[in-house]
Amino acid sequence: MKAPPLSILLILLISLAPMSSAEEQAQAPESDSARTQLGLYVTARQAWALLQNEPDAVLVDVRDPVEAMFTGFAEPTRVHVPWLLVDPRQFSAEHGRYDMVANRRFDSEVTQRLAALEIAADAPIIVICRSGATRSAPAADRLTELGYRRVYSVVDGFEGDRLRDGDSTGVRALNGWRNSGLPWSYTLPEDVAYRVSSFDD
Repeated sequence: MKAPPLSILLILLISLAPMSSAEEQAQAPESDSARTQLGLYVTARQAWALLQNEPDAVLVDVRDPVEAMFTGFAEPTRVHVPWLLVDPRQFSAEHGRYDMVANRRFDSEVTQRLAALEIAADAPIIVICRSGATRSAPAADRLTELGYRRVYSVVDGFEGDRLRDGDSTGVRALNGWRNSGLPWSYTLPEDVAYRVSSFDD
């Protein structure tokens, strides 16, 4: 039997090879507030694959520390610096919740923590918040402005999307890190957990 041409063998090898982590990306979100300058997006599962495939990849959680404590924490997280912080001094009667304020120390704290881990400017940095919109996207953009060149936003976040029907309608129990069978815990690692001294400094 005649051997197949080399070109056919190459096509077969390429089709059977696993996609590189850079190719395994999610589509751009529909909402403008969830889009980033670099246009790099991953689902929680793709983020996990990227962390497994690229040893220099780092997961950065930008949620409020109390939120992380009560809803859980992705175990591979290496950096925890909030983009916004809940301010218990400010309550919105209209929305029935406390206001969130910008973390004025974000730039210095996130760069210090990444430097301590010796994260290079071209290393994959994966940013995660609750649902992949109003915090991970702007935080990813800020990291880009600070000189990091491969910053991904996790489009389904830690908690995922809301259920649209059934007894638990509105609960964030669809996709996201916590609902995708990925390692997470309610226990925050001491060396990663964020500390805030005061809202005033």
